[in-house]
Amino acid sequence: MKLEIDLVPSTAWYSNLRKKVSQKDWDKIRKQSYADANHKCAICGAEGRLNCHENWEYNDKNHIQKLKGFIVLCNDCHMIKHIGFAGIQASKGLLDMDKLIEHFMKVNEVDIKVFETHYNQSFDQFTERSKHPWETELSKWAGLITPH
Repeated sequence: MKLEIDLVPSTAWYSNLRKKVSQKDWDKIRKQSYADANHKCAICGAEGRLNCHENWEYNDKNHIQKLKGFIVLCNDCHMIKHIGFAGIQASKGLLDMDKLIEHFMKVNEVDIKVFETHYNQSFDQFTERSKHPWETELSKWAGLITPH
């Protein structure tokens, strides 16, 4: 699938680069990512409002989350990645969950059953990963962090 749900374990929430670097450094990363993606969503090709999404790899044995890089996403693809947050927004009437699910199905050329299976598997994995503390490895971007 081109578009997948990508839930961060609750025990690793806010352990991201964006929260640890200066706004100036984040803007450099974000703008370079947009330029590298030709100012289009890397998954569906949409133009317009874009988001720079951190791409993480998880070592489930050693509980290490490693920053692999960045991907440029439109709002719909970004909300699919953060579908737990999207669900909260939808419950407040701030987001149309049916529209997001339709986007997922269209991008991946799948039906609702495939979405539901992927959704359930993603939350099962989230629940299991959230049982453990995670070490964050920022790789080549660690040098951007300045001590406070």
